[in-house]
Amino acid sequence: MYYSYSIIVMAQTSLYKRFELPDSPPESMGRGRDWNVDLIPKFLMANGQLVKMLLYTEVTRYLDFKVVEGSFVYKGGKIYKVPSTETEALASNLMGMFEKRRFRKFLVFVANFDENDPKTFEGVDPKVTTMRDVYKKFDLGQDVIDFTGHALALYRTDDYLDVPCLETINRIKLYSESLARYGKSPYLYPLYGLGELPQGFARLSAIYGGTYMLNKPVEEIVMEDGHVVGVKSEGEVARCKQLICDPSYIQDRVRKAGQVIRVICILSHPIKDTNDANSCQIIIPQNQVNRKSDIYVCMISYAHNVAAQGKYIAIVSTTVETNEPEAEIEPALELLEPIDQKFVSLSDLYEPTDDGTESQIFASSAYDATTHFETTCNDIKDIYKRMTGSDFDFENMKRKQNDVFGEDEQ
Repeated sequence: MYYSYSIIVMAQTSLYKRFELPDSPPESMGRGRDWNVDLIPKFLMANGQLVKMLLYTEVTRYLDFKVVEGSFVYKGGKIYKVPSTETEALASNLMGMFEKRRFRKFLVFVANFDENDPKTFEGVDPKVTTMRDVYKKFDLGQDVIDFTGHALALYRTDDYLDVPCLETINRIKLYSESLARYGKSPYLYPLYGLGELPQGFARLSAIYGGTYMLNKPVEEIVMEDGHVVGVKSEGEVARCKQLICDPSYIQDRVRKAGQVIRVICILSHPIKDTNDANSCQIIIPQNQVNRKSDIYVCMISYAHNVAAQGKYIAIVSTTVETNEPEAEIEPALELLEPIDQKFVSLSDLYEPTDDGTESQIFASSAYDATTHFETTCNDIKDIYKRMTGSDFDFENMKRKQNDVFGEDEQ
């Protein structure tokens, strides 16, 4: 099997070269080796799918994480902490007194909800009742619906409102359970940046006999009778029965599904109204800025060993909707002022045109604008099912580990 990954982490001097800036980094930026800048920023949900994968594969032995210090939502030009517990709901400035009580009742309903226990449904059929009707049941206003759907359930658009509510309820429960793990926010971030993730998996792969060839150009994907048989690089062929790759390697087997704009901003200060947090996420719901999809801001800093002392890295991302993508993210950039340096990139979003079962070439989808790994993990599980014909089952994987290693070693 041949595999390529594409989360890239760059040092500061490399960043200036990649974005073809004429000047060298100023001395105020510190040493180049102090910087590890993610080009595609993502946080991990503390109780989410990627953390489970890391735990079950024991890649966590190679990684250290820090809790992201805050999760915020944008409303009316200001940012507010996302309330996700009954106590936070009652204390939040996002809502009036009566709205707080209604939202608290909604959170209690979600916390008690068990899809296997109809007594917890309170008249809601999770497989039929739409989320729009659930909001009506609790008489929640538009602003509350915005931050619930986009900052708690982490939807990018409002399409979820008119489908059965089960997935949304489970998403909100995931957020609350992730928050309960560490308290400050539901998100984790690895020290030294996301580049540590592929390094951790590479070490694990090596233990089981895997081989990594780095910085190798792919010249050709070798096919025989419509099936992949190898990958040609510098005159050599690495033979395989299955190929996993990102869309950039197989342009004839993918289609463009949109664009994402990302702006890396170097700051000398924390973002205002975040309690001087060293790291945070801000979600700008689409309705707040008259868009179809949300704008995301994720900020990390020197506290994560990714920037020089006293420096912060804030990365803004969203799905492009107009011919002026930089104007689309202006509300987010205004939250970050003053900005020391900006690096702007536009990336095409590609998705595979077939499921790969015939060619045995399995392409992932391009990374979307979200600042968490949940959509990426769904893509991984989809590839797993297409390759093996069966669903990826966390619990089954854990049982297999126990059979090999024994209960005490888990």
